[in-house]
Amino acid sequence: MSASRDRILELFRQAPDQFVSGEEICRLLGVSRTAIWKQIGQLRELGYCVEAVRSRGYRLLSPPDRLLPAEVTSGLETRRIGREVVYFEITDSTNAQARRLAEDGAAEGTVVIADQQTSGRGRLGRFWLSPPGVNLYLSIILRPTFPPRDATSMTFLSAVAVAHAVAEAGPFVPQLKWPNDLLLDGKKVAGLLNEMNAETEQVHYLVLGIGVNLNMATAQFPSDLRTPATSLLAAGGVEVSRRMFTQNLLRHLDNLYDQYLREGFAPIRAAWEQHCNMIGRQVEVDSPPQRFVGTVYGIDAIGALLVDVPGGGRERVLAGDVRLLS
Repeated sequence: MSASRDRILELFRQAPDQFVSGEEICRLLGVSRTAIWKQIGQLRELGYCVEAVRSRGYRLLSPPDRLLPAEVTSGLETRRIGREVVYFEITDSTNAQARRLAEDGAAEGTVVIADQQTSGRGRLGRFWLSPPGVNLYLSIILRPTFPPRDATSMTFLSAVAVAHAVAEAGPFVPQLKWPNDLLLDGKKVAGLLNEMNAETEQVHYLVLGIGVNLNMATAQFPSDLRTPATSLLAAGGVEVSRRMFTQNLLRHLDNLYDQYLREGFAPIRAAWEQHCNMIGRQVEVDSPPQRFVGTVYGIDAIGALLVDVPGGGRERVLAGDVRLLS
C-alpha cells in the first residue's frame, strides 16, 4: 500500500465516523484532488468502504477484514514484534518469505503475513491447508542473543501466545499438545513451525511460523486429515475478526518475548504446562527407535517432554509423536 493511502487511512482513524474534506486531505498530503480521488478508489478496491458526499468530503465506514499492514499496525504499540509488517495476497509460505527477508537483513520483529499459502507446511513437512480469506498465516523474524540450544523455548512461547489469543477470541478453552499443536475439544486449531539459522554458538535469526484456523468452515476441511481439525468459527459458531485476533496475538508474543528476555524460560514453561492437556494423562510415545507408554509429567528446562514409565523410570522425549490414551 502506498504512503499516500496510509496517510489517508490515518486521517480517517483520527476522525472516526466523521467526514474529512478533500481540501484538507490535499493540503496535508500535498497532492491534487484527482490524486486523492484515485487513492480513494484504490482503497475501495482493497475492500475499504469509503463514503463520499459532495461539500463534506470522505469518511471511512468500515475497513476490510484483510490483514493489510496498515490495519495490523494501527494502534498495535508493541515493543519489537509487528513494528514492520510485510503482506502477500498469495505466497508459497510465510516462513519461506521470512527466511528470505531475514537473509536480506530484515529487522527483528518483522512480521510476514499471507492471505493464502500454496506450500504451507507444518511439523515434519506435513502440508498445512491455507485457503484465502479465512485464516491467519504469519511468520515472525527474531534475532536473539541467546545460544542456539535455547531456541526451542520459542516454540513453547509461541504456543502460549496463541493460546492466550484464542482464549480472548470467544468462549474457548485452548489446550496445548506437545510439542507444537493447539487443540479445541481434541481437534487441531493451530500449529507452529519454528526454523533457525545459526552457527555453533550464535543464532543468526529465528523464524516463528504460526497458522491458526479462524473462520474456516467445516466443509473446507479435507476428509482425510491425519489429525481432526477445527476452526474458531466451527467451534464457537461466530466469525472472529482476523485483524483483532492478529493484533492480540502479536501483543502477546511481544510481551512474552520481553518476559523471556528478562526472566528466562521458567514463566513460559509454567504457562505452557497450565494450558497443556497431557499432563497427568497416559500417552503412547513414538520416538524412533523407541516406542513406549507412560504418564506425562511435564516439560523440562529445554522443553523436552518428561514421561513417567512403568517401573519408576522417567523418559525425556526430544522428538516424536505423542498420542493420548486416557
